[in-house]
Amino acid sequence: MNKYQLRNGLRVLIESIPTCRSVSFGIWVKTGSRNETPDDNGVSHFVEHMLFKGTKRHTAKDIADKFDGIGGNVNAFTSKEYTCYYAKVLDQHLPIAVDVLADMFFESELASAELAKEKNVILEEISMYDDTPDDTVHDLASRAAYGDHPLAYSILGTAERLNKMGSDDLREYMKKRYRIENTVVSIAGNVGEEVLELLEQHFGQFDVRGTDVELTPPVFRSGSLFHQKKTEQNHLCLTFPGCSIQEPNLYAMVLLNNTIGGGMSSRLFQEIREKRGLAYSVYSYHTSYADSGLFTVYAGTAPKQTKDVYELTMELLDDISAKGLSEAELFRGKEQLKGNLILSLESTSSRMNRLGKNELMLGRHYTLDEMLERIDRVTLDDVNGMMRTILGSSCAIALVGSQQKVLSGIGREFVVSNTVEAAAGE
Repeated sequence: MNKYQLRNGLRVLIESIPTCRSVSFGIWVKTGSRNETPDDNGVSHFVEHMLFKGTKRHTAKDIADKFDGIGGNVNAFTSKEYTCYYAKVLDQHLPIAVDVLADMFFESELASAELAKEKNVILEEISMYDDTPDDTVHDLASRAAYGDHPLAYSILGTAERLNKMGSDDLREYMKKRYRIENTVVSIAGNVGEEVLELLEQHFGQFDVRGTDVELTPPVFRSGSLFHQKKTEQNHLCLTFPGCSIQEPNLYAMVLLNNTIGGGMSSRLFQEIREKRGLAYSVYSYHTSYADSGLFTVYAGTAPKQTKDVYELTMELLDDISAKGLSEAELFRGKEQLKGNLILSLESTSSRMNRLGKNELMLGRHYTLDEMLERIDRVTLDDVNGMMRTILGSSCAIALVGSQQKVLSGIGREFVVSNTVEAAAGE
């Protein structure tokens, strides 16, 4: 991996992989729903959609035709903290991808007629999301954990806010957030330094600058939220404070998550699905942000079984907290994590994503050997220490389903025990 700066200061990350014939190219902007206000919630995602709706040189159909005509892929996504526009093409077609994506990035017209049509598309996306309770419960979990903090905002926004937005609102947002300091270009695949001149041609005129407002870290609150919806299942999330992307011991958190609910061999999956048959889908995951994180357990189960699933989950977490992980679980978790990491690097898209996110969020990069060494260095004490930090507080609870009374049967004051800490001190 090599890091460069264009003459205007734009950061460029290039990882040359001469053994493949594809190239993945991404434009990363450090802005997302976290950078919004209650009045413009959803604007980051709206901008992302509108950049595909036409420029002076390319109509929306032209953009689609360009990439279909070369057998390439083009897309984008918005998260809570960043937005990415990306393409994957054959190496010989990289100049086309750079030309079209740069044109979209700098010259999108944001025409009123297209804006009106795309509003309706996003409203349909919101409706589709609302019709999927096992998706909406995770947004509810963020609100239960973070309250009114921007990290709890929906990435899609709301219909009410969306309907009030006009082209000028999107332009003003881009002027504030789409700045050179917030932007990174990452490329991985069969490409070399010669691409820098191509990037100078298309990104050399970029000169929007400014300063960021300092972000306020969220305060975890053990909230309890219910969303009434006619469903066959209750969808339950239990959320604990996690750790940030800057946390030196982040891999201990990842290994802890793998043991609790990160796969088919995890304790949650084995106890609740395999042994008891109480859920089809049950898992845990950890989400890291710039200055905070969340650890969440999810299960979808019948209303009459919801309390049982909750109690079994808490008993399992309490048991892990009391006894700690075994050496066998730690070893298996490390091998799983290393395997997933190495396999992901066989994709130019994954490498491009890793370059962009690391530069944008961390400002540093680890080699594969360094990452594997960091994983191997994690000890049982590290994982158990992380467990005490994560599980030693009340959880936030989110439930989507048809029976609110289920919440009354769930103990909101539950805090898993810290007996591991006592044992470590002996």
